[in-house]
Amino acid sequence: MMWEIAVIGVLLVVLLLAQGKIDGNKFIKDNEKIFKLLREDDYDFLVEAKYGDGVDANALFEKRVKDGLLVLLLLVVIFIGNLSFLNLIVCFIIAYLVFKSGYSNLKSYYKKHLHEINLLLPYYLKSLEILIQHYTVPVAITKSVDQAPAIFKDGLKELIASINAGDSTIDPYMAFAIRYPVRDSMRMMRLLYRLGLGNQERKQDQLIVFSRTISNLQAKSRETKYKERLERMEKRTMVMLSTTGVGVMIILLLAILRMFKTM
Repeated sequence: MMWEIAVIGVLLVVLLLAQGKIDGNKFIKDNEKIFKLLREDDYDFLVEAKYGDGVDANALFEKRVKDGLLVLLLLVVIFIGNLSFLNLIVCFIIAYLVFKSGYSNLKSYYKKHLHEINLLLPYYLKSLEILIQHYTVPVAITKSVDQAPAIFKDGLKELIASINAGDSTIDPYMAFAIRYPVRDSMRMMRLLYRLGLGNQERKQDQLIVFSRTISNLQAKSRETKYKERLERMEKRTMVMLSTTGVGVMIILLLAILRMFKTM
């Protein structure tokens, strides 16, 4: 009987939502200040890192809130006949985990791509170095955008926009480094900024320092790739050896069993 009531309650909630009798958007708007307390500090940054500028972070956050509230409501309806304090706590925990899952997915995506950024950045900087030999740093960065890895393009466009807007400080370069916080990104952006400030006489010396630093980063990147390749080969070898060992053991066991049967 209780399950029948729960099913009817769930269907009723879904029907009211579909007909607009329950306005989830209005509820979220009315309690926006409360829900903002649940918003992570780096959420906007993670959304932009994954989707770029084409996705509204506020809309995604509202969807997370609605999903969490809907799960909470459905769980309360399911447990309505046996709604103890413990069951209510469980409902809130499950709803919170559903709400947090959107942020966790963004975080795992970003961590996964940090490794990719770490490997790609030295090679992008090397191509930028070649352009800097013929152009000023801002012009070289502008010309590098089309050939840059896709993962850097949004950050480079923001960097160029800040420079073109008249910001001659180090802040646009640091913003790029913060957006891609991988190994030596801060140091490389400082070097790039100083390279843009230097006069023609000092430019060659600074370019040599910049080039040597990039070469070191490329060497580290190649070493990382080589280690990853070795680890993959070791894993495959271990799988092959384990499979072979298990196969041999099965054959030996079958042989022993057959031998005992014939005795």
